[in-house]
Amino acid sequence: THDDPVSQCSRDPVYPMVDSYGFERPEDFDYASYEAFFSRYLVVLTRRAIKWSKLLKGNKSIQKSLKVKRYIRKGIPNEHRALIWMIVSGAQANMEQNPGYYHTLLEGEKNDKLVEAIKTDMNRTFPDNVKFRKTADPCLQHTLYNVLVAYGHHNKAVGYCQGMNFIAGYLILITKNEEESFWLLDALIGRILPDYYSPAMLGLKTDQEVLGELVKMKVPAVAELMERHGVMWTLVVSRWFICLFIDILPVETVLRIWDCLFYEGSKIIFRVALTLIKQHQAFILEATNFPDICDKFKQITKGTFVTECHSFMQKIFTDPGSLSMATINKLRETCREKVLSQG
Repeated sequence: THDDPVSQCSRDPVYPMVDSYGFERPEDFDYASYEAFFSRYLVVLTRRAIKWSKLLKGNKSIQKSLKVKRYIRKGIPNEHRALIWMIVSGAQANMEQNPGYYHTLLEGEKNDKLVEAIKTDMNRTFPDNVKFRKTADPCLQHTLYNVLVAYGHHNKAVGYCQGMNFIAGYLILITKNEEESFWLLDALIGRILPDYYSPAMLGLKTDQEVLGELVKMKVPAVAELMERHGVMWTLVVSRWFICLFIDILPVETVLRIWDCLFYEGSKIIFRVALTLIKQHQAFILEATNFPDICDKFKQITKGTFVTECHSFMQKIFTDPGSLSMATINKLRETCREKVLSQG
């Protein structure tokens, strides 16, 4: 006789070693606190899904409004995520205005150097995700390769640079669509993130300096500690900016951040960074030397604070206080000058 599978499960809980996006859970994964969080979060997700279905009413379009902004801040249900990202980022409009363009790029002449660089990074992209393994069927490496090659030929000024593989990979996991992933990548790199991936990475270097200035304003003790020990911001936060928190924060949390990033733009990255620093100010200030500070910055991106994505997202809009685009643009101007003068 076969045991009733339900009672068997309750006797011997078998936790999935792989999450719903295909990422393997680390060996020290805290299943108990994750279960506790997720059972609460599931209630939120269900409630949001009902509200979103009413908002969309089966439509494939949505107008930007305060209500939509509020809804997005509270999280887009996974089944609507790709659609909403496409609409609010402008990727949908671009795709519709350029029918067949993506395939033309794939069929055109290829730059060998670019193709080689992308191929080299294929196996390095999400080695802990079962969907990107060569053995997977379908293997997403092929899709990822296409998206990156097409983008490198579409935006020749950028071509390909490390970090883009992870971003494109996440887009593919969410949209499950090659062409949509291409247009979302274009929205991010071409419009939302100012000059992060160009060869000189001027925008990226500038924004790290901007974060430093914001920390001076909002968490001065941490800024003082960094200065005292000569720790440059780029050492502790460059991956936050380049990978948009991929592999730094838990998947659910990253996706919630991206929901807002596609709608509200790059200032969301500063909100997240400031919240992490402010929330862990006392912990960071315990550091007494250079390696210690670097280690503390690795630690603050782990644990229940970042796993509880719903409360975390509420915090990013309250903790750092007001943060206008005007302030950021002003800081960008002065910081860009500084970066350029350092050569």
